[in-house]
Amino acid sequence: MATVIPNPHFNSEEAAKKLRAAMKGAGADEKIIIDVLVSHDNAQRQEIIDVYKTLFGRDLIKDLKAELGGYFESTVVALMTPKYEFLAKDLARAMKGAGTDETALIQILCAHMNKDLIEIKSAYKKLTGRELESDIIEDTSGHIKHLLVAQSNAFREDEGPVDYDRVEKDVDEINKAAKKKFGADAETFNAILSSRSYNQLYATFERYKEKYGEDIEDTIKKETGGNLRDGLLTIVQYTKDPSLFFAKCLYKSMKGAGTDDRTLIRIIVTRSEDDLASIAGAFYAMYEQPLSDYISSDCSGDYKRLLLAILGNI
Repeated sequence: MATVIPNPHFNSEEAAKKLRAAMKGAGADEKIIIDVLVSHDNAQRQEIIDVYKTLFGRDLIKDLKAELGGYFESTVVALMTPKYEFLAKDLARAMKGAGTDETALIQILCAHMNKDLIEIKSAYKKLTGRELESDIIEDTSGHIKHLLVAQSNAFREDEGPVDYDRVEKDVDEINKAAKKKFGADAETFNAILSSRSYNQLYATFERYKEKYGEDIEDTIKKETGGNLRDGLLTIVQYTKDPSLFFAKCLYKSMKGAGTDDRTLIRIIVTRSEDDLASIAGAFYAMYEQPLSDYISSDCSGDYKRLLLAILGNI
């Protein structure tokens, strides 16, 4: 269930005027900005951007950036950016300069449906002029490179009836791959987890535990390591329960000293029109504390108020 929905009384001109008024004079009226942005979905925000340009001859996002700062600004810009363009920008950032943000690459590429990955690839090409696959190959290495390339190709089979003969074959192949003498056979894991439909994978994971007495997550944790382990676990957990997967990512982003604000913003914003209410429910069931309480404890100021406003319809 979404927490941000289309405004049934949408008036793009009125919204644009409110935003302009909120940024006139000394300082911005952050409360009005939050109210306007969260009371409209992304498609409506894109219309507001266009009307703002027509009315005032100004770029709304540039004006917002000039008036705001910090992670509040980052969240506002994320809300004003089309979803797939935002995710494409995050992928480009993750591979920019020295070092690679594998966490972002894995969360985006290993926890989205085919239709989403196709849109992300298209947005990436439009944004950078390069193919996503080529940049992944250039910027990553080892088994995680092969997994991410496979995910970026969006060749996962369409959902359909479970093929139980194939389930039986795949669980045996996975078990065999995990028991290799000199380390797990990563190619077998990659091939199966990147190509089977999600309902096929779900049945495979259930049968694996039934037949070999071990959850596939435990097998992956024991027999693989590093970024490959993280990528495989992401696919498994997303397959089993997408809402719980994102709830765990949010918890991890706020656990301990410091906050992984990029992950926090990415999940809260990009899932707000899809399943953020379900994610919040899974968070409460898992950690026995509302997601809003964690955000209140971990964030501050207008940044906190905006994140809570996005959650506000729960």
